[in-house]
Amino acid sequence: MKLKAGIIGLGVGEAHIAGYQAHPNCEVVALCDFSEEKLAEMRQKYPDMRLTHCADEILQDPDIDVVSIASYDSDHYEQMVRAIQSGKHLFVEKPLCLHGEELKHIRSLLSQQRSLKLSSNLILRMSPRFQWLKNRVTENRLGQLYFAEGSYNYGRRHKITDGWRGQIDFYSVVLGGGIHMIDLLLWLTGDHVVEVSACGNQMATAGSSFRYNDFVIGLLKFQSGALGKVSANFSCIFPHFHELSLYGTKGTFCNGMKNGLLFESADPHQSPTEITEAYPGVRKGDLLYDFVEAIVKNRTPIISTEEIFRSMSIAFAIEKAAKEKKWIEVEYI
Repeated sequence: MKLKAGIIGLGVGEAHIAGYQAHPNCEVVALCDFSEEKLAEMRQKYPDMRLTHCADEILQDPDIDVVSIASYDSDHYEQMVRAIQSGKHLFVEKPLCLHGEELKHIRSLLSQQRSLKLSSNLILRMSPRFQWLKNRVTENRLGQLYFAEGSYNYGRRHKITDGWRGQIDFYSVVLGGGIHMIDLLLWLTGDHVVEVSACGNQMATAGSSFRYNDFVIGLLKFQSGALGKVSANFSCIFPHFHELSLYGTKGTFCNGMKNGLLFESADPHQSPTEITEAYPGVRKGDLLYDFVEAIVKNRTPIISTEEIFRSMSIAFAIEKAAKEKKWIEVEYI
């Protein structure tokens, strides 16, 4: 018997359709968006799927087993609550929610529905280049890591000044984008963040409709003694790109827009190894096959619930540190 999936939010959510449909044990049966124009477009593309502008028609449908939530960030929390209460497996676009108390409530609800699977679209772990790097770290090719930095260069200023991100009651560039780099650094290093410091500004969008920090930088102290740096740079005059550098006692990796570079010598006359594995080399729905497989086989998905909560906890700590202008101990939810 096939799992039946519904998708809420048909911007990035449209990419979820192919991800679900790729699995032989899943079919997408319902799509939701508040835009009649978007629904009309979907009606032409997917005539066999049920269309609605009301999220509850999917969240409370007893025949739907799994739901993708790809709505505005400010809607995620309430939609997740209703989905969990209705017994749905959930794949949620990042972030899960916008406030720590909301995440605590989600944790409480999940503790009462332990059979449900929850994952999020932290897709960078699927990038062939970063998977290559993870293998090299595991093989100790870089030695002991002592510094890791990742920058989420959004490069799409118009999406925060003209789009929904500037219209909702609160938007966080850390939760909305920087969390990709937080998750990536945690996965690559295998380390645990104990304390953070941060600051931010809104210089690049000053005078626009966007009311929040468009740039935030956070410093991380890892349990091992290593240090980290994460930034979310949403208004940069720079193509969309994930800057990443790992520094170890045996080598250094730097991501480039064309190739990655692996330095195993400080000699300027010795060229680094060019890493040609594809970057980003992933599509928005590429985690969904594994998510469905995790439901069918009752196992943990690639992006686990615990890992999502860990990254979210660090992102909340960065937001708090930027506001209070001091080092903050991470409170893991």
